[in-house]
Amino acid sequence: MFLILQYDLFTAVREDEYYLAGKMIAVSIVHGGPGPHFLSEDLVHYLAGQPSFKATVSSITDEEIGKALQEIENAASVDALQECIMRHSTMLQTAGCLRHVAAVEAKKEIVSDYLHWYIIDRNSSVIDRFKDGLAALQFFTALQQHPALLSPVLTYFKKGLTALELERLFKPDLSPPGSNRRLKESKTLSYWADYLLDCEEGEGAVSVEEVLMFTTGLNSLPPSGLEPSPRIEFLDDSPFPMANTCSNTLKLPLLDTYTVFKTQMDFGLQNSPGFGCF
Repeated sequence: MFLILQYDLFTAVREDEYYLAGKMIAVSIVHGGPGPHFLSEDLVHYLAGQPSFKATVSSITDEEIGKALQEIENAASVDALQECIMRHSTMLQTAGCLRHVAAVEAKKEIVSDYLHWYIIDRNSSVIDRFKDGLAALQFFTALQQHPALLSPVLTYFKKGLTALELERLFKPDLSPPGSNRRLKESKTLSYWADYLLDCEEGEGAVSVEEVLMFTTGLNSLPPSGLEPSPRIEFLDDSPFPMANTCSNTLKLPLLDTYTVFKTQMDFGLQNSPGFGCF
């Protein structure tokens, strides 16, 4: 199930918002914007034409249905299973899963079939319109041709941005080797790396995503990367960081100690209106 389906279904169908949602996602990704990262893995596999379906009872948000499936799943004997089936016969019949069972192992197939109906089959009309929207700019075709590459762009996952990813993302504009300024810049880069680690570990005033937002106006990395490539420049006339979100440029202050650097970075990022100003 994907989050759009939690919206008022009838309004969304009437106003064809599933098509519009698919189209917006396709246009965003093709033009270098972020992917949604809120679709279930099973739905994305279905969209991509892959047979894999691994949904569990925990995928069901309806408390009563989830409880009924859990009872079926926990049945320890054929008699117990048949009793569960009869008790929830209306629910199972609606999904076409009501059947006679001769072995307790049949419970797995019943639960799996119901989950497939609940997540995919009963939503087929809106999923089809969503697919029509994804077809904009040939994105849906690309998804089916390259599922391993594009499925992660759509699928929900909990992995956050890491300090190392952000550190590697920004390339510094450095002064000539051996110069006094180059020494200051190198020291500042070490402060920058330490600051990102503190942000990642929750020891800073902001998160790694907020650092990215300050510099680029985005809180996650687009699937196709950032253009222009993010750069780091250095400031000797301001104690606070500055940023140009149009050019993805972050300017770091040249300060003497990490303690001062961290304090000034925290203040600058916390007092920026969403993203940095140049």
